Amino acid sequence: MTEPLTPPKRKNPLKKTRLPLLPSGIRSRTAQMLTLVAAEGRFALPTCLDCGAVHYPPRDACPKCLSARIFAQEAPAGGRVAAETIIRTSTDPYFRERMPWRIGTVVLDAGPSIIAHLQGDVATGSRARMEWKLDKSGQAVAFALPEKETPNMADDPQLREMTLDPKFRRVLVTDARTAVGQEMVKALAAQGAAIVFAGLAEPWKPAPVRDALAAIKGVEIVPIDITDTDSVNELAGEIGAKVDILINTAEHIRPGGLMERKGVGVAREELEAGYLGLVRLAQAFGPTMRFRGADGTNSACAWVNVLSVFAQVNWPQFGAHSASQAAMLSAAQSLRAEFRAGGVRVINVFTGPLETEWYQAVPPPKVAPSQVAAATIDALKRGLEDVYVGDIAQDVRSRLAVNPKAIEREL
Repeated sequence: MTEPLTPPKRKNPLKKTRLPLLPSGIRSRTAQMLTLVAAEGRFALPTCLDCGAVHYPPRDACPKCLSARIFAQEAPAGGRVAAETIIRTSTDPYFRERMPWRIGTVVLDAGPSIIAHLQGDVATGSRARMEWKLDKSGQAVAFALPEKETPNMADDPQLREMTLDPKFRRVLVTDARTAVGQEMVKALAAQGAAIVFAGLAEPWKPAPVRDALAAIKGVEIVPIDITDTDSVNELAGEIGAKVDILINTAEHIRPGGLMERKGVGVAREELEAGYLGLVRLAQAFGPTMRFRGADGTNSACAWVNVLSVFAQVNWPQFGAHSASQAAMLSAAQSLRAEFRAGGVRVINVFTGPLETEWYQAVPPPKVAPSQVAAATIDALKRGLEDVYVGDIAQDVRSRLAVNPKAIEREL
């Protein structure tokens, strides 16, 4: 049975911070099809569309009929552990620091056998539940979990290397005045985060939300206005070396497209709170987080952006806001590449219209702020990269995969 994780001891400031190391990140372009399913938390296997053969590892041609029409298709996630081994020495610098390491052969219900990382409670001969996980280099790896949840399962050291569990970690929520930010603070505190820094612009102003958040155990109110470079830099100087997970919940939502607006004032405000706010946060907090990617139990591990799904396709009813969200998405992709060297995961949480005042005139279905918080916690625990929250976000995602032009016209 997995031993429960214990709170980390206070770090000795005189000790050197270990440099983040990465497992091998070299994959063929064909193998990247599994990176996509791992990023979204699905279990799929390479499948031939002509003969239906399921195979592993990914190949350019079907081993049965030689067809090149191979795509990742959903597959049964169960299997049986046929054999296991414990690796105690390695020439790879990343794994040398993490020995011993368990791997095993799992015979999948879908047919192929696969070599996978083994969670500590999985035994030879037992049934296992397979998942694709993203390792520290951002590549898909197979991970075998117990068929049923076991006590302290998420505390397994190997599994924790692939996930971003907020337990005992220190989290910054950049804007706790928003409905999503408030729910995020509550959810993180409930999940055992060591401390949740709740960001409030102009914290000196009386506000009911301030007192409510300050009353939550483990929550500390901090001053930050992401539209002000000095404010962001000042906070980074105070707590930048403590932030293990940063969740950007800032928003500036206004209806309207481009032509009916007079001037660029509102568009500038949307960019200040969105794209430029993300840039300020990246420049102030990013370098330290990347450096702390291997800093023990509470190492820096994740950066979360809460975005509208209309960052991927413009919604003319909120056209200018969609454009600012698209700029944030592009910046997040750049951030993902820059963070990769430190093993820090960038998660984009895409939502449909929220159940907030700025979407008052939009008919249901809409997304409750608590749903966004729950989906973010789930993404951290599972180590995902892209999350779609709500019916609208799921619908946009599926329709973009089929016919982007159709959804562009229909919106």
